[in-house]
Amino acid sequence: MGRVGAAGDNAAMESFFALLQNNVLNRRTWSTRNELRTAIVTWIERTYHRRRRQAGLGRLTPIEYEAIMTTSASPAA
Repeated sequence: MGRVGAAGDNAAMESFFALLQNNVLNRRTWSTRNELRTAIVTWIERTYHRRRRQAGLGRLTPIEYEAIMTTSASPAA
């Protein structure tokens, strides 16, 4: 992250919210806030965290990375 106003500062969050809007918000209309909240949490936990590979984690998904780090940290404890 750079200084205030740098072009790349909000790129990660803008990308996330664009995916959220395309994959959850624009798919249908929601009758209650609680229904929408559940759909957002479900999408994040089931799809976004389990399938999206991240360069900062060595092209692993957050779930794969956490499993590796938990496994390698267990013998040290």
